[in-house]
Amino acid sequence: MPGKKRKAESREVDAPVKQKKKKSLQERIDGPSEADKLVPKTLEDRLNSRRVVVVLEKCALECVQVRKGALELLNCDDHKGMLAKNGRDIADARPDITHQCLMALLDSPLNKAGKLVIYMHTVDNVLIEVHPSLRVPRTFKRFAGLAVELLQQRKIRAAQANETLMKVVSNPVEKYLPPGSRRFGLSVKGRSVKLRDFAAGLEAEATADPEEGRKASAVPIVFAIGAVAHGDPVWEAQFGANYIEETISVCPWGLSAACCCMKVCNEFEYLWGVC
Repeated sequence: MPGKKRKAESREVDAPVKQKKKKSLQERIDGPSEADKLVPKTLEDRLNSRRVVVVLEKCALECVQVRKGALELLNCDDHKGMLAKNGRDIADARPDITHQCLMALLDSPLNKAGKLVIYMHTVDNVLIEVHPSLRVPRTFKRFAGLAVELLQQRKIRAAQANETLMKVVSNPVEKYLPPGSRRFGLSVKGRSVKLRDFAAGLEAEATADPEEGRKASAVPIVFAIGAVAHGDPVWEAQFGANYIEETISVCPWGLSAACCCMKVCNEFEYLWGVC
């Protein structure tokens, strides 16, 4: 009996060691800080006040199997041969554009103030909701690993908090946009506007709304931005044309998707006095 007792005690001591396992990529992603916890957590909280909703359309997030048992994020640098073999344009495999857009949006003061909601709609019709407390990896290699894990597991959770940082949600994106919201697509072929004046006009319209009990600018403003190297996805029915009310051009020259994201954030930060 004493021998059995000592063995049982030994197993009890060793138990925590046996439970240890190598952390996955999603567990190595930093969770939200104390300041991040002040950001509205639920979708309803984020949509029931003055906010900007950005939908990144036609994001090039596709998984490919390059060797036995390994999945990678399809991109034009590492998979040129595979793209050429399948007759695909390398410009269509640009997940780095989505990475640049996410860094521009998530690092913005508008997002840190809790006034930004982000969705990603991939070329394969996968819709992804992004939590504002996500700290997107700085390097593309780490971002690619995170994207592959997201597409496989359908969600990415914070390592040290009970928070889902990214998750796949059901289509279409329209059901997540509040009724009555103003919805616009950005395209160089759209109606030419000065974004600062355009944003101020939307603010004035919301403030002058005579509807009883409605707060000024309570309905978010939605912008659909194509996360592509060329073309205008917002003109395509599957990628924005079905839900936007108008297509606008904020510059006479073609801008990168990340630059468009920064312009939108900058103008509403100025308009709402964020910083």
